[in-house]
Amino acid sequence: MRVLIVEDSVLLREGLVRLLDEAGYLTVGAFGDAVGLSERVAELAPDVVVLDVRLPPTFRDEGLRAARELRARDSRAGVLVLSQYVEALYAGELLAGGAGGVGYLLKDRIASLDDLRDAIERVHAGGTVLDPQVVSAMLAARHDPLDALTGREREVLELMTQGRSNRAIAQRLFVSVGTVEKYVTGIFTKLGLPVSDDDHRRVLAVLAALGV
Repeated sequence: MRVLIVEDSVLLREGLVRLLDEAGYLTVGAFGDAVGLSERVAELAPDVVVLDVRLPPTFRDEGLRAARELRARDSRAGVLVLSQYVEALYAGELLAGGAGGVGYLLKDRIASLDDLRDAIERVHAGGTVLDPQVVSAMLAARHDPLDALTGREREVLELMTQGRSNRAIAQRLFVSVGTVEKYVTGIFTKLGLPVSDDDHRRVLAVLAALGV
C-alpha cells in the first residue's frame, strides 16, 4: 500500500516512515506542510494520506482543511488525520460529508504499530476510524438521539462510530454476530433511519449519534 505523510515534526515524521516500513507499506512522500497537497496526491497517487491537524504556517487547522479539500475533490486516497488533542469539533467536520475512507486518531495511539496498521487498513477499505477518546467526547456532547437506546445499544453504537464491523463488535462484546445485528437493527429503528436505497444507514446512525 502507498502512503503519503504530512507531519511538521521531523522526529514524528521519520518515526512514521519507519513504522510504515515495518508494517510493509511504501511511503511515497513525507512532507512538513500541506501546501499543494492535492497536487502532491495527484502526482504520487497514495492509497492513504496520513496528516497532522495542525500544520504550518499557523498551526491551527491547516491539516484538517487540506483533508476536507481532498475529500471534496473526490480523491480516491483515504485520509487519516492525526491530532495531539481530543478535538471533537474537528472530527465532526471531517465526518460531515458522510463519506467513508476517513479517520481521526490521537497521536498517542500510533505508538502501537497494530493500532496504526488497523486504522490505515480500515480507511483504505473505505471505512471510518475514530479514536475511542474522540468518540467519547463527541457522544458526551450529544445526548438527544441516544435517549431511546438501551445501555447495550449505546455500547454497540459507540463501537460502530469507531468503524468496527458487526463481527468485530461481537468479538469485543463476547456475543454472536446475530445478536449484534439485532442491536444494530434496533438502533436504526430508534434513530428513525428507515430502509433506503440511497443512504447508508450505518453511516447515518453514526452521524446522528455524533451530532454531525
